Amino acid sequence: MIVREADRRDLNEILHLYLYLHEDSIPKDSEHLRTTWESIINDANHHFIVCEADGVIVSSCVCVVVPNLTRAVRPYAFIENVVTHADYRKKGYATACLSYAKKIAQENNCYKMMLLTGSKEEGTLSFYRKAGYNSSDKTAFIQWI
Repeated sequence: MIVREADRRDLNEILHLYLYLHEDSIPKDSEHLRTTWESIINDANHHFIVCEADGVIVSSCVCVVVPNLTRAVRPYAFIENVVTHADYRKKGYATACLSYAKKIAQENNCYKMMLLTGSKEEGTLSFYRKAGYNSSDKTAFIQWI
């Protein structure tokens, strides 16, 4: 298992992995897609974490460090798009991605990490609890645009 930050060459594998998240197709190659990917890769606060097994990216998450003016001007980290390929689940790959994200948050002096999930499945929620997250400290509201 290798956990690392994604690089430019990983885009295609990540887009295929996202079919196991909530996507039903891979976006067409376009200038907008490539520009967005470059923006993500070049943003020092945007960490795209991937986990490789058998030479293939099998899990990933995104960790964004958000500068902040409260809590003694300490940033916080936001975790999103946690996904593991269906054939590689329950083997510790997503846990490794989340641990890597926590290390990034600690290195950036973040005072908290937040994670949102759209899943209502108890197995998924239990996984996040075991990873150290709780659902009692904050209430999340979503407004879709």
